[in-house]
Amino acid sequence: MPPVLGVAGTVAVWWGGTRVFGIRPLFLPAPPDIVAAFRAQPGYLLREAGATLTVTVAGFALAVVAGLLVAVTLTAWRTMERAALPVLVGLNSVPKVAVSPLLVVWLGFGSRPKIVLVLLICVFPIVVATMAGLTSTPAELGELGRSLSATGWQTYVKLRLPWALPQVFTGLKVAVSLAVIGAVVAEISQPGDGLGAVIVLSGMSFDTPLAFAAIALLALLSTTLFYLVVALERLLVPWSRAISG
Repeated sequence: MPPVLGVAGTVAVWWGGTRVFGIRPLFLPAPPDIVAAFRAQPGYLLREAGATLTVTVAGFALAVVAGLLVAVTLTAWRTMERAALPVLVGLNSVPKVAVSPLLVVWLGFGSRPKIVLVLLICVFPIVVATMAGLTSTPAELGELGRSLSATGWQTYVKLRLPWALPQVFTGLKVAVSLAVIGAVVAEISQPGDGLGAVIVLSGMSFDTPLAFAAIALLALLSTTLFYLVVALERLLVPWSRAISG
């Protein structure tokens, strides 16, 4: 109930503000204006939402694979970590908006540069969170592994990796929200399809309610993906909440 009440209260304040201050829909549409814009073109908006979802999920999935592989490699090879981590930090500090046009030059038009941009935005938080989890194994767990004559691989798989999973999912929850942002940035830079393109085209035609309808769909998409990762965490790591509590 608290999330439902929070959303309902926000919508009520928004709606009341537009009524009290007489704000025109061109500047800030009221919730009924956004609903009307969606009902006028539901097929178009859902089709573009599907395009954004495809790019988001593809880029996020690649970022998960790449991020986990990089984090495992760096934590297993300390010299490589000291050499590669500053490079990763430097690459992450480059504004992704500046990289987006270059990706179009390198990869051409279509979904590939958009997926790669999502990958670039998502991979760093996954790497950092996974490395933090893999390097924070308590000393007593290491002593337990040695007392049971566990090999290095057994210690890694049965102790270090399970202990790191809550941190890994923290990175995944941050990254999945960034994935939607990356997809929209790519679609705004290359307005062919997707909800980002809808926002650009709506702004050019001064159709603010349609732009807000696309933004509302983006918020719904991002929230749904976030809570899917939360549900996966509760399924795979049910004990993490007991530890944190």
